[in-house]
Amino acid sequence: MSIATARPRTSERSTRKPPPPDPYLNRGKPWLNEARRRNLTGWAFLLPASLLIAVMSFIPMIQAFVLSLQTGRGANLDFADPLWYNYERLMGDETFKLTVQNTFTYLIIQVPIMLVIALVLANLLNSPRLRFKGFWRTAIFLPCAVSLVSYSMVFRTMFATDGFVNDTLEFIGLIDSPINWLGEAETARFVIILGLLWRWTGYNMVFYLAALQNIDHSSIEAARMDGANAFQTFWHVTVPQLRPMIVLTAIMSTNGTLQLFDESWALTRGGPGYSTMSMSHYLYEVSFLKNPNFGYAAAISFVILVLVAVLAFIQMKVGDKRD
Repeated sequence: MSIATARPRTSERSTRKPPPPDPYLNRGKPWLNEARRRNLTGWAFLLPASLLIAVMSFIPMIQAFVLSLQTGRGANLDFADPLWYNYERLMGDETFKLTVQNTFTYLIIQVPIMLVIALVLANLLNSPRLRFKGFWRTAIFLPCAVSLVSYSMVFRTMFATDGFVNDTLEFIGLIDSPINWLGEAETARFVIILGLLWRWTGYNMVFYLAALQNIDHSSIEAARMDGANAFQTFWHVTVPQLRPMIVLTAIMSTNGTLQLFDESWALTRGGPGYSTMSMSHYLYEVSFLKNPNFGYAAAISFVILVLVAVLAFIQMKVGDKRD
């Protein structure tokens, strides 16, 4: 017999079955098959992070909820009678209601304007015809990296009665006398909103810019070939592909605004009166500046938590268009 006839044919080799698995591979561990081994490996990697989240986040949340059911001054705390006394007190606290109104004013006005401006800026900076892209991107992103103390001092100086803003408005004839920007409720809120826009618009722009660079350009070219102008292409083609990133930035901006503290504290100190104070600023005052009432402060923090969770859930449901 020749060597050629001794070799199996190609069709015979292709139909040959693989060797059976080694029966001694998982000897003594019949339950540890391949799928379970992979599952256990995944949980082993997740376990350290899960433990850290539980210890650093969830356990303190539970402790804070227990604390919100207590009342007293300083460390002399006892469970309230009834247990929901602090939450009942919140419903009649006019100062807290004013801080909720202020916070939602910042949220409703500032967040939509900021996200629209960030989206427009990202679209402009993504243009291949734009020169000095690195300079413009850095200049717009830089405010969110500036120290809070530095930028608040600059804003307080600019909006002082003898500051740069009043001098400029008087020079061009828009006002006859200086405006007390930080001394009136409406104008002080305007300064806070302007500070938030200046500081965080570039931060959100970076997210949109990253998402724009991952968009399928063939869909944009197809829209242009069909006769769509620049605005129609942007609104009907680009924006729908950015929906997941828009939802993400909306949730982050909403959560950040509901927990707003820095601008309320550094720019206006919550004044005049309590007219610009945010919920987190009031929480800080109740906890540390006045007679410490940690139980009542914990109740305020849980109200903020519920508002953040509810609005995030609504935004996710509205923004999720999957079938």
